[in-house]
Amino acid sequence: MANYLAQFQTIKNSCDRVVAAVEDVSDLWPTVKDLFEEHQPLKRAFLTNKTRNPVLVENLPVEFILTTDARLRSRFPQEQYLFWFREPYATIVLVTCEDLDEFKNILKPRLKLIVQNDEREWFIVFVSKAHPSNDQATKSVKKVYAKLEVEFSSKKRERCCKLDVHGPDANFWEDLELKITECIRNTLDRRVQFYEDEIRKLSEQRFMPIWNFCNFFILKESLAFIFEMAHLHEDALREYDELELCYLETVNMPGKQRDFGGFDSEDDQAALLKPGSKPLTQIVQDDSFREFDFRQYLFACQSRLLFKLNRPFEVSSRGYSFVISFAKALTLHESVLPFCMREVWVITACLALLDATASHHHDGVVAPDIEKEFYRLQGDLYSLSRVKFMRLGYLIGYGTDIEKSPLNSACLSMLPWPKPAVWPSLPADASSEVLEKERLFFKQLQELSTLVFNANLYPLNHLSFYVWLTEEGLLFLLAIFLKYLMAAQVLLKGLEASPRTPSSLKVQAAPMSRTNSSPGNFESPLDRPMRLAEIFVAAEHALRLTISDHDLLMTLSSIQDFEHKYLNLTKGAAENYHRSWWKRHGVVLDGEIAAVCFKHGKYDLAANSYEKVCALYAGEGWQDLLAEVLPNLAECQKILNDQAGYMSSCVRLLSLEKGLFSSKERQAFQSEVVNLAHSEMKNPVPLDVSSLITFSGNTGPPLQLCDGDPGDLSVTVWSGFPDDITLDSLSLTLVATNNTDEGGQALKSSAATLLKPGRNTITFALPPQKPGSYVLGVVTGQIGRLRFRSHSFSKGGPADSDDFMSYEKPTRPILKVSKPRALVDLAAAVSSALLINEAQWIGIIVRPIDYSLKGAILHIDTGPGLKIEDTYGIEMERYTETDCDAGAPKAEVSLEDSPVSPKQDSEVLNLCDGKIVFSEWASNVSSILWVPVRALSEKLSRGSSSVTPLKQDILEGMRTVALKLEFGVHHNQIFERTIAAHFTDPFDVTTRVANKCNDGTLVVQVMLHSLVKANLLVLDSWLDLQDGFVHGQSDGRPTSTFFPLDVSPGSRAAIVFSICLDKTMSSGKDLQLQESILNIKYGIHGDRAAGAHKPVDANHSETETERRDLVFKSAIVLQRPVLDPCLTVGFLPLASDGLRVGKLITMQWRVERLKDLKESEAVEQQNDKDEVLYEVNANSENWMIAGRKRGHVSLSEEQGSRVVISILCVPLVAGYVRPPQLGLPNVEEANVSCNPPGPHLVCVLPPLLSSSYCVPVK
Repeated sequence: MANYLAQFQTIKNSCDRVVAAVEDVSDLWPTVKDLFEEHQPLKRAFLTNKTRNPVLVENLPVEFILTTDARLRSRFPQEQYLFWFREPYATIVLVTCEDLDEFKNILKPRLKLIVQNDEREWFIVFVSKAHPSNDQATKSVKKVYAKLEVEFSSKKRERCCKLDVHGPDANFWEDLELKITECIRNTLDRRVQFYEDEIRKLSEQRFMPIWNFCNFFILKESLAFIFEMAHLHEDALREYDELELCYLETVNMPGKQRDFGGFDSEDDQAALLKPGSKPLTQIVQDDSFREFDFRQYLFACQSRLLFKLNRPFEVSSRGYSFVISFAKALTLHESVLPFCMREVWVITACLALLDATASHHHDGVVAPDIEKEFYRLQGDLYSLSRVKFMRLGYLIGYGTDIEKSPLNSACLSMLPWPKPAVWPSLPADASSEVLEKERLFFKQLQELSTLVFNANLYPLNHLSFYVWLTEEGLLFLLAIFLKYLMAAQVLLKGLEASPRTPSSLKVQAAPMSRTNSSPGNFESPLDRPMRLAEIFVAAEHALRLTISDHDLLMTLSSIQDFEHKYLNLTKGAAENYHRSWWKRHGVVLDGEIAAVCFKHGKYDLAANSYEKVCALYAGEGWQDLLAEVLPNLAECQKILNDQAGYMSSCVRLLSLEKGLFSSKERQAFQSEVVNLAHSEMKNPVPLDVSSLITFSGNTGPPLQLCDGDPGDLSVTVWSGFPDDITLDSLSLTLVATNNTDEGGQALKSSAATLLKPGRNTITFALPPQKPGSYVLGVVTGQIGRLRFRSHSFSKGGPADSDDFMSYEKPTRPILKVSKPRALVDLAAAVSSALLINEAQWIGIIVRPIDYSLKGAILHIDTGPGLKIEDTYGIEMERYTETDCDAGAPKAEVSLEDSPVSPKQDSEVLNLCDGKIVFSEWASNVSSILWVPVRALSEKLSRGSSSVTPLKQDILEGMRTVALKLEFGVHHNQIFERTIAAHFTDPFDVTTRVANKCNDGTLVVQVMLHSLVKANLLVLDSWLDLQDGFVHGQSDGRPTSTFFPLDVSPGSRAAIVFSICLDKTMSSGKDLQLQESILNIKYGIHGDRAAGAHKPVDANHSETETERRDLVFKSAIVLQRPVLDPCLTVGFLPLASDGLRVGKLITMQWRVERLKDLKESEAVEQQNDKDEVLYEVNANSENWMIAGRKRGHVSLSEEQGSRVVISILCVPLVAGYVRPPQLGLPNVEEANVSCNPPGPHLVCVLPPLLSSSYCVPVK
């Protein structure tokens, strides 16, 4: 079977469509051929793939060939069996007949003979030539076609169709397409099954000695070609993949040594996309194929199918993997292959894949992620070919013209050097080339030395210097390079002295013995190592023999062509990476493009590319790489007079780690920045110096302020400048953490700021801020025309300390402004009453609430009726809660929690212009102020009768003190409050006539009720009687044994006086004294922390004689005692059924006159003597009165007259409540008797149950 390889390839190359055989029985093909070919290809054909699943194939081309054609008749049966894929897939029998007898006798037997072969798929096309106008012929044709259908069609399968030549019949072509598709499908299934069976048999024998891969290959590719012709490309691709796996399994079987290949002409050019580049007979070896050619052939077949499937992405993906794996195979056979065969093949393979996939790819056809991945693979192919191309450049001496960037160094360090069995030797006629190489080499060497020793590399006007011999792959040339360094001048003089090669050079240029692998090795002591120029020339000549691609060879002919190709490859890689996921790779390659542009003076293009590279390196934190590229960018900007960009680059150079540049270089950078900032630039330059100037808050808790408080905020600023630098202005922005949308408020430094290298502490004046928590935002400032900003935090401490600031750790608040709250509280220390008209201490408690009152000022303004005793100072004491207890001694006050010493717990302050200033010791503790005041009242106290007691008016003794406290750092906090103080007399006097003696003497009892919270000591008492009364047996004083009388707080005491009526006084005499005056001399023992106490001026009296006694006076009115009332009011009993809420009842009172009006000593104060004014008093919450509450009733003046007063009312609440009371406003209570008295409380029952009162239970 392997002998048919040549014929197999020829047939396969000539066959590209499915064949349908045409059996022309009635010589109709010339007539219908054009019609058949016009309706090609088949629009929709449903075929069956290898897994027996239906697949829709659109536009399936079919080639119609007559059975009499030589292409179908010239094969032997064995050839037809071997190349079955070329055999027809359908047989179309063309017939026509208009006579029924002719059909039965001639046509029918012949058709039976044609279709008797069961292996063929056939159907009959009956062509009608009858004209539609000829009815006889038309009827005859219909009969013949009907008979034809009966003979050759069945219920299972319709094998006949009719074509009318003269009449259009659209259904025929659809029917014809269906029948051809059915035949192709059946034939395809049968042949696929046959090939699968044969392939299975051979697969089982692949590890046996009789295994022949060529036979397996013919069957496998035949099956793949069948699928390919049927446009089942997925199945065909799968067959080639299986074929490749099988080949890789068997190619390296032990015991069989095969040639790898790669020695033919043009083998250095990859044939990844040219399956017909070599005939199969040329690459066959024994029972298999050479690996070098066959693997490329298989990939070319796979690529062809992938392109038909419109999958250029998969071609790139498979192609890149294939290039990498095939390069490894080339590395294994590198010693026998031509010099640098691997590098050249990889370059041509990558370029071929790039051209083919780029022409087949169209943007927007595939998904966006696949499209990006496609461009990533394109970039990888460009990068791979670029690195291999650089390796070739190094081999021929172009390495000094390649940018020594970190990318190139990394790529070349990972790329193996060529390792041939012997290094190429120098041709005999290459002396002139060696001489020219050395001349160029030493010229570059001189330029390099001048750059090293004389050039001012910094600041920023340098070219980055690298000694190219430090490349990892060229370390073996170091010894030769040092030799040339020592003999450079001598050799240059010799070269200049003679234009021709001297004899010494001729000896050196003689052919050397070729040593293994390395040009520097030598086999004997007599052999010398090759010079560097000789190595370059030898490699260049070897490459000319290896490279057959003229375009590639021309790119290595000169440094200009090499650089042009190198730049194109770099641009291609960068552009594709920019369109893929790997945009960073594209940016790095932009740096290589920028280096070439910089070298040729295209500074604008170089600057644009360098900016992208610097942005990438800075974003990733690759400072070592940034230090290599950033000086080049700065130099471009300086040449282009881009002052803003140049200043930015200088600042970025200063921001790099200190170890990357020396101190002098960094100082030069700073000098450039300062000079540019103070130069005459048109516009200010804004720059971000976040990595150069950083800042943080001071260690410790954040600054605590209250709403409306100013302050001073200290911030630590770290300067990365090597020297001191003066900032014209500096401002700091605070950002509220609760609302970052509003932006921060800028705090500006008042004057120029000098920043020293390292840590600096800057203090900003802080105006009042809104409540919230604030963090550091942005530091901004200006140096000349440079406006900088920094939003970076310092890392000024270990990671576990509060001073460690980083982006991973949440920003620590530096300022907290509390919400509006009570910062201080002012309250009265005493709530009980003080003595009126006496100097008393008023206590004012000052409580700071987590706020300092340092330097606070208290304004005191007394209200009407109250004045401050200026003679005495204001006492200020430390206050604790126990101080409010009257009985608590000062020794019990605990000082453990006080921040001040006990010596500073009290102080006497002087009132100046109505204000006092707080001492420092009272700034953070609660204190109490004792202010001496006197409540003034000119009204004389009046006593009351026990029968008609006076009601105390509490408002009469109320006085107010307006307080205004100014506190805070700048006295910006103001707290105002008005406190009230209650002043009263020491006693409440009540009088009553205790007894009336027979001799007319009246015993008057004076009851004293203590109104203050202090012990009162009654020392003496006397009564100044009004006119009409005289003292009895005494001088108007009680018995002296009663005194001193001690009256406890809230208790009562009584004093008895005996008086008589002055009978000598005439009735018409004017009264000189209308009121009696009660005089009480007393003393007081009280604590000012509890209430009334000894007057302030009494405490300051030096001796007992100078001490002023306290005298209380009260006016009392003495009237004739009434012992017999003239009216009585009786409460009549209620109804027996009781009181109930909501039920109307009648309250009744009986009023009866006990004496005649004329005999009564007390006359009612009314105009009508026979009428009495009544008034009903009731609590409106408990009772609802239905009648009149107030009115007059008629009552006769005679004794015994009576009247009943009735009132309708309704109880409102249930329980024991006080009933309504009846009063007589115009009659003194002493003249009214209650008999029977009314009840104190009455019981009111709840209402009866009713639906209106029912509430549903939840």
